[in-house]
Parts: sequence; C-alpha cells; structure tokens
Amino acid sequence: MKVVVSIGGSVLAPDLDSRRVREHAAVIESLAEEGCTIGAVVGGGGVARDYIGTARELGANEIELDDIGIDVTRLNARLLIAALGERAAPSPAETYEEAGAAMHRGDVAIMGGVMPGQTTDAVSAALAEYTNADLLVYATSVPGVFSDDPNEVDDATKFDELSASELVDVIADLEMNAGSSAPVDLLAAKLIERSGVRTIVLDGTEPGRIGDAVRRGDHGGTDIIPTGADDEMNYWVTEEL
Repeated sequence: MKVVVSIGGSVLAPDLDSRRVREHAAVIESLAEEGCTIGAVVGGGGVARDYIGTARELGANEIELDDIGIDVTRLNARLLIAALGERAAPSPAETYEEAGAAMHRGDVAIMGGVMPGQTTDAVSAALAEYTNADLLVYATSVPGVFSDDPNEVDDATKFDELSASELVDVIADLEMNAGSSAPVDLLAAKLIERSGVRTIVLDGTEPGRIGDAVRRGDHGGTDIIPTGADDEMNYWVTEEL
C-alpha cells in the first residue's frame, strides 16, 4: 500500500517538542515495517508564521516570504528525518522526482515546501498524484472538514464523507469567507479531485490516529471518496477484526 501523509507543522512540532516528533516518526516507521511505501510532507506551522510575520514587517515581498516559509517546512522535515534515522531518505526531497525515487528504493521520503505560491497541502496532493498513491492522509489540528471554521462557528457541520468535487465546493466557500480557515487549501482539493486519490482528513494531534486510519480505515475525520469508487476500501493494511 502506497501512502502519503501530510503533517501540519503545528501538529508535528507546535513547540519543538522532540517527544511529539518521535511519536509521529514511530507511527510512520511502524507502517513502513508493515509493508507500506510512505511519503510524508511536513508543514511550517506557527514557527513559519512567526518568521513570515517578522520578515513582512522588515519589508520582504511575497515571494521572499514564501521562500522563508519553505525553508521552515524543510527544517521541520529534517526533525522528522532525524527521528526516523536510517528508515528515511537523508535529506528533504525538493522535487517530486526525488521523493518518488526515494519511495521506489524503499526509503520513507520526507518533503517540505517546493515552490512559492504552493502550500504543503498542495505538495501532499501532488506527491500522491505523482506516485499514484493508494491513500492520502492529512493530519491536521481539526477533526475533519467542516462547513465553517469550527474555531469560529459553534454550529459548524462536520462532514463524515465527501466526494472530491464536493470537497472543492466546500473549500471554495470557506476560502471566500475572510478569516476562515480550511484543513486543506483549494489547490490541494482540486488536485485530489483530478487525481482521484482516496483521502482522509483527520485530527493528527494524537499520532496513533494516523496509524489507525492507514491500517484499518478507522478514524473520526472526513473521507474524501473518488468518483466511481466504492465507499468501502478493500486495501487497508490490516482488515478490521
């Protein structure tokens, strides 16, 4: 089973706590040991926002700010690489070709950002498409996709299941509302729709949830089901007992 896991920077290392990084690495390593081919993409989180905010005050332009964000995502990626040791490729992949080659030879490929104007949400979806992944998992700080920002709207509706086209519509509506935040961005949603990759959006603050989702499809998040696919996947790592 080929899996791409997208881990938000605020999920992996919100306070640069080595314990949390190790816990995420342990889940990825155990899945690799069980036969999964894995690529992981790491976001920048609050650290990236802090750097970008300071650089903006100093007069950096938007491309320069994006480059700073990419640098931070790659630093976070190096933390995960350090925790994985020899299981991972030794440095963050800077292209999809590099990541794909690492996965092909059996290493866990770790990426951060790739280019200005593209978030790690989109990088994750593009890597899943490039490697023809069976499953894409977004480990975020919220438990799925909602009709509104659950941090701002008390009665926001959580979606247990969406088609890829429905995901695009939901994310587009969220991004039109100033100040609203979505668990994945619109470009990522469109790439998911184009590629047809089965996707799960879940709360990854507890790393074990990622393993449960990949092994058995067991999660409390949102399933993004490709058009024409069966609701029930039949290629989980381990079947439900």
